[in-house]
Amino acid sequence: MTLSSFVVRNAFRNKRRSLLTMISISFSLLLLTLMISIWRAFYIDQVAPEAARRLIIRDRVSLAFFLPAYYHDKIRSVPGVSSVVPETWFGGRYIDDRPEHFFAQIATDPDEYLKVASDKIVPPDQIAAWQHDRAGAMVDVTLAKKYGWKIGDHITLQGTIFPVNPELTIRAIYHRDPPQNTLYFHTKYLEEAVPWFKGQAGWYAAQIDSADDVGRASQQIDDMFRNSPLPTKSESEKAFQLGFVASLGNVKAFILGICGAVAFAIMLVSANTMAMSVRSRTREVALLKTLGFTRRRVLATFVSESVALAVAGGILGILVAFPLVAFLARASIGVGIALDMKVNTPTVALALFVAAAVGLISGYIPAYGASRKNIVEGLRHIG
Repeated sequence: MTLSSFVVRNAFRNKRRSLLTMISISFSLLLLTLMISIWRAFYIDQVAPEAARRLIIRDRVSLAFFLPAYYHDKIRSVPGVSSVVPETWFGGRYIDDRPEHFFAQIATDPDEYLKVASDKIVPPDQIAAWQHDRAGAMVDVTLAKKYGWKIGDHITLQGTIFPVNPELTIRAIYHRDPPQNTLYFHTKYLEEAVPWFKGQAGWYAAQIDSADDVGRASQQIDDMFRNSPLPTKSESEKAFQLGFVASLGNVKAFILGICGAVAFAIMLVSANTMAMSVRSRTREVALLKTLGFTRRRVLATFVSESVALAVAGGILGILVAFPLVAFLARASIGVGIALDMKVNTPTVALALFVAAAVGLISGYIPAYGASRKNIVEGLRHIG
């Protein structure tokens, strides 16, 4: 029998205890992998080429302040800007206030929108129908499936920010990967229903000819409006979306807190399992020493068992994480922000490293105590 087979056999000697430990660790590693995937999607992974060429121009102080309509032509005049479209967060209710019925609703210009949002796929006939119906709406295919919407269906939104309840007709259904779960309707509808909003926009989205020109165009746009009553802040689409995420709270601290709690929970579970294992095998340790096992060998054996158990649970959790993350990537976080999440090689490597490190740390103390146990004392142990 080799040392590795000896370690594996002893790690799973008590099958019930080992199985429960593996399930606990796998659940923790599943949660850890999910948090790492979200972190990477928000703060590390690069956006698609189309999104990398989009700029969002908003009020420098807050999204609560609208920008005037004449900003549209001024932004369009900046070299490198190919298209500009106004967008405004409507923020209405659909059916009721329950979170599962919340989705993003944005007023925009149908004639310009798809020139900027070129990553959305819409049949030409549906585009034309949406552009010619002032009460028309375009929705994400995932959102349409969720509510059973079809082309021609009528829906009503209940205004919360604006004093109007738009009665809309589904004219277009778009596809996007990952989904965005957003509804778009005519900004003219909103302007006609709310007179004080006419000639304004929540923000402007601009498509830049080349990703290399984004920084220069952003600087030129902000310089153009620097001395105006409403100075602007131009930022990438991803930075703009993260601003929405930040409005939900300190997301970074939340993710890091969960990751820390998960690592601590894995350590407790693994340490408890190893402590029980060592305590029940005190006489066996003494017998191993009589057969020539050194303290270092005993220590390595028990630590290896702890690491093997933790890594096995980690692998199980990561395998479950693959379909779960793929499922969540098809959804939105509720404010029209698509999460392009995936479990990639760096995520798997980091999760397995955490599992192995926690197994090593949690198994070292009981293993160290077992390695220092006196042979005579160990043989006399009853328990």
